[in-house]
Amino acid sequence: MSADPRLQTRVCELFGVEHPIVQTGMGWVSGARLTAATSNAGGLGIIAAAPLTFDQMVETIDEVAKATDRPFGVNLRTDAGDIDQRVDHIIAAGIPVASFAQAPGEAIVKKLKDAGVVVVPTIGAPRHAEKVAAWGVDAVIAQGAEGGGHTGPIATTLLLPAVIDTVDIPVIAAGGMVDGRSLAAALAFGADGIAMGTRFLLSSDSDVPDHVKAVYLDTKLTGTVVTTAVDGVPQRVINTNVISRLERSGPLSFLQAARNALKFRALTGVGYRQLLSEGLAMRRTLDLTWAQMAMAANAPMMTKAAMVDGHPEVGILPTGQVVGNIDALPSCQEIIDSVVAEAVEVLDRLAG
Repeated sequence: MSADPRLQTRVCELFGVEHPIVQTGMGWVSGARLTAATSNAGGLGIIAAAPLTFDQMVETIDEVAKATDRPFGVNLRTDAGDIDQRVDHIIAAGIPVASFAQAPGEAIVKKLKDAGVVVVPTIGAPRHAEKVAAWGVDAVIAQGAEGGGHTGPIATTLLLPAVIDTVDIPVIAAGGMVDGRSLAAALAFGADGIAMGTRFLLSSDSDVPDHVKAVYLDTKLTGTVVTTAVDGVPQRVINTNVISRLERSGPLSFLQAARNALKFRALTGVGYRQLLSEGLAMRRTLDLTWAQMAMAANAPMMTKAAMVDGHPEVGILPTGQVVGNIDALPSCQEIIDSVVAEAVEVLDRLAG
């Protein structure tokens, strides 16, 4: 465990980790290598299972389990057509933590908690935190507007204290978290830890192609934008030529978006019936129009094009604003060690 008791928060005990630092489940990014490296470094690594088929998720879990004997988590999509099967496997495999980018629903929370799995959804408003806390979740990740990918409108500095004042469960700060100062600040607000996505994406343990990482490293603090042009839902990405063109031309047509949905179906092996079921669930959950529902398939396809296939000129690059403060690609071990050391220095300085 961490040598400094000031960093031993409820999150450390809840997850069984050495440091109160979480690597978020980033689609197409948080695979086996990054997840295991984070957990081995004393944080909580989380597999991004949303873009994976069920079999791929099982395989990735097995890979991480072979690479680390420390706790790790799996991030799930609540509206996935096979969510029950995935939850059953999480339980059977003894995964200690399940995280969700959306509210998981009371029944899913109960099933996981009854099996001893820690449930941690990401929220973007105090009322959302209050709702999931009433369902019995163990902690929440409060992501402010600075965060990457799909994000809300409230800045982390305003969201965090509001959520902490609303619920009694541990709150993990996300959005703009990058170093030891971030961790010390989050603790000062009353949070129990931090969650970082972009910082871990830009590590030597991330499988994102090097030339794509170079685009991230060249991005300034002003180089990101929140757009709805990709899938109809606000999403923070690097402001590339692709995004500029989409912003000028407006959202893709329903037919274009539907074609991408079919491509995503072929890529993931999802059947037509399951694709329709997930789309309808997404439409209900997010209150989307039919066109927006079809457009929602664009985000995973365009993210994969950049982050996996290495073609940022045709894809999108989700990122937090904090990308502008990152200029190197250390390992996960180096990231966590430096965050912990700097947080201790800050706390010492504040203590006089």
